[in-house]
Amino acid sequence: MRVLAVAQAFKGSHPVCQVADALSSGIRQAGAQPTVLHGSDGGDGLLDALGSGLMRRTRHRTVDPLARQIDAEVGWLDPETAVVESRLACGLALLDAAERDPERTTSRGVGVLIDAARAAGAETVFVGLGGSATMDGGTGMARGWDWIPRAQNGEILPEGGGQLMRLTRFDEGRRPGGRLVGLADVASPLLGPDGARRFAAQKGATGDAVERLERGLERLVAATTRWDGEAAARQAGAGAAGGLGFGLRIFAGAQVVAGAPWVLDRVGWSEAVEDAELVLIAEAAFDGTSGAGKLAGEVLRRAGERGVRAVLVAPAVDDPPRGVTVEAGKGGWWDVDELARRTELAVRRALRLPPP
Repeated sequence: MRVLAVAQAFKGSHPVCQVADALSSGIRQAGAQPTVLHGSDGGDGLLDALGSGLMRRTRHRTVDPLARQIDAEVGWLDPETAVVESRLACGLALLDAAERDPERTTSRGVGVLIDAARAAGAETVFVGLGGSATMDGGTGMARGWDWIPRAQNGEILPEGGGQLMRLTRFDEGRRPGGRLVGLADVASPLLGPDGARRFAAQKGATGDAVERLERGLERLVAATTRWDGEAAARQAGAGAAGGLGFGLRIFAGAQVVAGAPWVLDRVGWSEAVEDAELVLIAEAAFDGTSGAGKLAGEVLRRAGERGVRAVLVAPAVDDPPRGVTVEAGKGGWWDVDELARRTELAVRRALRLPPP
């Protein structure tokens, strides 16, 4: 019996290669034959998921969410097509817990990486959106392209999502050129309860800060009316990466698409699922956002379309999906041995194999 498993990075614990090894081991222990794809939805582990599909990786100087100098990788699908993983320049993992504050963090490093890729010969740049520490709507990114945000009195605003409440207009800058495509890890619009604010707490915002950030994004939409800001704010993926999806559309003229389908198609989903009797997806935590653009939701949706039984393995599951075999913990995290053991149990149960 063949099991198709899709591995993805477990945020804050295991990279995709470790997850893949654990899933493969668990499936074999259950007496089945594993086929394991590396996946991502545009957030954590995008470059690692593409793996052998990249012809090379290059390193470039950029800045982190607090504008400190760092180096970050860019992946290359071919000499004219680059992949930028935005979290490598504005991600939560770049900050200590005490430094996480989306009112002052910036997406400027993403713009620097895009410029570096263009200077290195990229005519098309795919930008993975997810795992960000920012909520500035992409305004930090745009500063490097000479977009200048101003307050009512003409003052140039400091960086950070907390400053957007004072925004009234922009001095229009340049666009980076070439073709840009954002790969959104969520289908969220920019504003509202299901928008960027839904992820503000995990970026470090608490209490009134969430409301200030939301009001700032509302001012950002109003200040970009001449560039069709209201329509861009409503589009799926606009709220990804703290509004970076919105910023790519407005300041770079980019297209924004769902990241999970793009990655699955590129790593060979269609061929791999052909004779699979079971599809398995593992996620660090499955919740209400998982079905709104995340990789787990896309894998389960595709399995359902093909009529293939599906298994979800996760240390934490909130609102388990219907018709799916679920192996869940009570929160926290699993080491790779526990992930392998849970995978084995789930596969045995799903395939109705004899117990160990």
